[in-house]
Amino acid sequence: MSSVHQHETPAPAAAPAPAPPPPTLVAAPAVVPPLLPGQPPLAILVDYDGTIATTDVTDTILRSFLGERYAQDDAAYSRGEVGSRTLFCSQVELLPGDPAPAVALAEAQPHDPTFASFASRALELQIPVEVVSDGFGFYIEPALRRLGVPPIPVISAETTFDGTRAAMAFPNGHPNCLVCGTCKRQRVLAHQAAGRSVVFIGDGETDRYAAAYSDLVFAKRDLIRLGRSEGWPFTPWHDFGELRIWLDAAVAAWRSDPTSLPRRVARPFICGSELWGPGRTDPPGPNHGAALP
Repeated sequence: MSSVHQHETPAPAAAPAPAPPPPTLVAAPAVVPPLLPGQPPLAILVDYDGTIATTDVTDTILRSFLGERYAQDDAAYSRGEVGSRTLFCSQVELLPGDPAPAVALAEAQPHDPTFASFASRALELQIPVEVVSDGFGFYIEPALRRLGVPPIPVISAETTFDGTRAAMAFPNGHPNCLVCGTCKRQRVLAHQAAGRSVVFIGDGETDRYAAAYSDLVFAKRDLIRLGRSEGWPFTPWHDFGELRIWLDAAVAAWRSDPTSLPRRVARPFICGSELWGPGRTDPPGPNHGAALP
């Protein structure tokens, strides 16, 4: 009882405690389907920013709302001094709570119109195809619907807006390594564990930890430069129309010769808690770590 009460009088009824806010709902990582007899042992993982969208949508939004700070953040990330999750957690606080301006920017970005037919063909061939993106994520599924892409898993962060502030959750991050917002490496390893060789299609620096472990890499722009500097094999590509031609030819060859597909190869760890230890939030330096056998 408070010391201001001088007599034993009943205390007024306490106001009911405000209800806690509803929990933020985040999607569980998509289940990797089992490889069934007769299915081509392939999985196709596709970056979004700069790959399906022909511009980097996340960067476009950040440049618009962060101004000069964006260039500083981008340079630190490119030098390997900071991880994407660390950046996103600070950058998202500078986005408006009203999603309309960011959504409008995202919807105005051009996309590769040939992706829908490529994804549809892969699914017809019973080859899993999914989008893996280390970006804001909120604009990907609407963009895929506008393109006419059939439902496919989207592995990304979850960005929400409540009218006052924006926030991010990382349902597809690594449980022990906190360097990346979305762990593309884990998706590669999960499909390989199911018995498939992984084809990765991308364009940039955020694709580093997918390309390092994939069995076949199609690269453009910065991912070509990265592949050359790291000595990783890759094939340049232009659009998904040419990749659909490649896919039909690859599956036809596999049906004649099951050894013709790229072979799954165990690769040394160049990232993650196995190499850096658990709980790391930033990569270990400009070279993002050395390989661990």
